[in-house]
Amino acid sequence: MARILAIDYGMKRCGIAVTDPLQLIATALDTIDTPLLESYILKYCSGEPVEKIIFGLPTHADGNDTSLTPVIRIFQEKLQKLLPAISFDFQDEAFSSSKAKDTIFSLGIKKKQRRDKRLVDKISAVIILQEYLGHHIY
Repeated sequence: MARILAIDYGMKRCGIAVTDPLQLIATALDTIDTPLLESYILKYCSGEPVEKIIFGLPTHADGNDTSLTPVIRIFQEKLQKLLPAISFDFQDEAFSSSKAKDTIFSLGIKKKQRRDKRLVDKISAVIILQEYLGHHIY
């Protein structure tokens, strides 16, 4: 089996998580500045078998799209053209950042490290991927 990659897309940075080849465990991979995301994904996919890429999709509490939602969809469509053998999907990312902050706090990470937004982005991507795996058991 190939891996599943998850992206917590942001205007400045993107957190990235990935499964093991058996698609059982979600692990934080990296945090990338958004302008470098496309090249990072292409390089990663050329070195590792990736079956699917999941994007966290932000919505407002009422279920309507946020201003970031169309940006994510446009980027996904661009990647789809560049990586036609890979399938793409979306996962509701509601509260993933607050869940990530709670997780980081519960791990006992020092206050200075908890302020690192790059860490929050990576953990958010893991949460998005775990929730996707939990809803899409094969």
